[in-house]
Amino acid sequence: MTILSPSEWQVVALSLRVSCLAILVTLPFAFALAWVLARRSFPGKVLLDALVHLPLVLPPVVTGWLLLIAFGANGPVGRLLADWFGVTLMFRWTGAALAAAVMALPLMVRAMRLSLESVDRRYESAARTLGAGKWRTFFEVTLPLASPGVVAGMVLGLARSLGEFGATVTFVSNIPGQTRTLPLAIYTGLQLPGNEVAVTRLALISVALSLGALVLSEWLARRSGHGRGGHVL
Repeated sequence: MTILSPSEWQVVALSLRVSCLAILVTLPFAFALAWVLARRSFPGKVLLDALVHLPLVLPPVVTGWLLLIAFGANGPVGRLLADWFGVTLMFRWTGAALAAAVMALPLMVRAMRLSLESVDRRYESAARTLGAGKWRTFFEVTLPLASPGVVAGMVLGLARSLGEFGATVTFVSNIPGQTRTLPLAIYTGLQLPGNEVAVTRLALISVALSLGALVLSEWLARRSGHGRGGHVL
């Protein structure tokens, strides 16, 4: 197989940049939601859980359309970002990262929630008994014990981000060098006669990246299960 062309390398690099930004931005929100769903009881918890996981069951095109309404040039959030910060997400790679983040959020929350629920709270109680404060207990006991699941959630979210198509093309279109990630490049290549070799190269890269991320995520999740067969898939 021949080496990737410059335009194909650009697609791969853009996909990784979009996915990495999506995961970094989503991480604190995903962990906070996972913590609330794992450790708190309150009215409306079922509704919050359903809203967090809604992108998993909604058609991605609908998610992209909702992002377009909210973050578009005339949307309430999009207008605020443009007027206050001069930030525009439409037709930019940062908008593609936002779409990827929204689609990755449910999987990240699920993995982190399962990890937090698997933490033996007797260790936390012992730390508090020995004089550790709430935050020290969190950083020195809870977070280390839950960290394999947190990392697994990040890797799983990365895999989902790399495969994102519907929400991205609906929200920020398919612009070479800006929003054309691996799935969009593969779709575009399929529309061109005689482009099967290039499509095959990109598809194999996409499969390799996603499969590697899924295997790593499952392995990390099983580690966070403390030998009880924990998993996120």
